[in-house]
Amino acid sequence: MKRVYKVVETRAVEGGWGVALDGRPVRTPARRELAVPSERLAAAIAAEWDAQDPDIRPETMPLTRLAATAIDRTAAERDKIVAEVANYAGTDLVCYRAAHPPALAARQEAVWQKLIDWAAGRYDAGLAVTAGIVPVPQSPASLKAYATVVAAFDDFRLTALQAVTATCGSLVIALALHEGRLDAEAAFDASQLDETFQIEAWGEDAEATRRRAALAEDIRATARFLELLRER
Repeated sequence: MKRVYKVVETRAVEGGWGVALDGRPVRTPARRELAVPSERLAAAIAAEWDAQDPDIRPETMPLTRLAATAIDRTAAERDKIVAEVANYAGTDLVCYRAAHPPALAARQEAVWQKLIDWAAGRYDAGLAVTAGIVPVPQSPASLKAYATVVAAFDDFRLTALQAVTATCGSLVIALALHEGRLDAEAAFDASQLDETFQIEAWGEDAEATRRRAALAEDIRATARFLELLRER
């Protein structure tokens, strides 16, 4: 689709800030007005639209996509999404350690245990750790605590949390990113710890390189989305 608009601007709307193209509001795929709670986020979304030239390429507008998802999907399916995200605590990546080789197990312990300890203190919700892939039951009280934490997120932050949790396979890593405990690079490194270890030993093919680059970019975009939601 070709760009036909000339002027991109932000404007105050009911409940927040919107983006206009030649005076017409940007709308979501479901035809709702794209309105976000932060002026900074609206400005960044406007910049995405202004950068489209000559063609509009949705894949280059991750902030727009996240905002539209929050408006169209998260608001309508909130209970389902809260449950989906909270359920990751029951099988979180950081709880499953390798038995061999010892070097990998040591690296997992060094990186992941700090996150588990942080989350246990932050949310009063400890998680059990196991070696191997056989599921380990988690405390019902801890699972309830994480569900309560996730349910407290507004639609925009919940959308971002869902995106990072799914990308990383870890609610603990996603919460650490949201809380500023990890930045985007550290969140990617933590979630890709096993893969990175294997690459160091055996190398990486082109397809894996592209896949990991896409995952890293998704995490960076979502981290920026969260940051822009914070008004300064």
